[in-house]
Amino acid sequence: MSAGHAHAAARGHSAERAYAHQFDSAEHQHGAAQLGMWVFIAQEILFFGGLFVAYTVYRFMYPAAFAQSSHHLDVVLGSFNTAVLIASSLTMALAVHGAQLGKRWAQVIFLLATIFLGCVFLGVKTIEYGHKFHEHLIPGPNFLFDGDARHAQIFFSLYFVMTGLHALHMVIGIAVLGVLVWRAARGAYGSAYYSPVELTGLYWHFVDIVWIFLFPLLYLIGRH
Repeated sequence: MSAGHAHAAARGHSAERAYAHQFDSAEHQHGAAQLGMWVFIAQEILFFGGLFVAYTVYRFMYPAAFAQSSHHLDVVLGSFNTAVLIASSLTMALAVHGAQLGKRWAQVIFLLATIFLGCVFLGVKTIEYGHKFHEHLIPGPNFLFDGDARHAQIFFSLYFVMTGLHALHMVIGIAVLGVLVWRAARGAYGSAYYSPVELTGLYWHFVDIVWIFLFPLLYLIGRH
């Protein structure tokens, strides 16, 4: 067999492996993967929804303490991180578009840009956590607060749990994006097969939307 025939055979084999044996077609596999991701996102909405309900209940019970606590958050850094995440949603969408068009290096560049922006967000969040540590605003025996400290601890407990879980989701997303970059650089995704890039995009947009809700609830309450 000539080198050209061997290459053509390899491409044909790759096309056959574009979908697993339990699916009838690549479209069938793509639809199943999308359904699975939406089910996953639905359970994530329920998960974060419980935290939002807890926040709403406690804010209704202790509005003054929550408003006073919110003023200890850095709204400038929070606004900056909001802009960073919105930009990362744009680069992620462009990476998906590049995959759909079969543009290998566009995928790689925009995926790397998304990773960079995600790391910027986490870096800023680390700075914010550091400030709270030095200001003794970590709930616990060393908590110091000029005001209703007992109920302020509830606010900061919710702040660290909600933003910490959001940051954990971003760390997982960045790790998945790293794998996508490695595979995209080797031509794994193109117009015939781009499900991993598209599904990761859905996950990333969901994480961004969670922050869009967290930012005003935590940073902007009680501000005029």
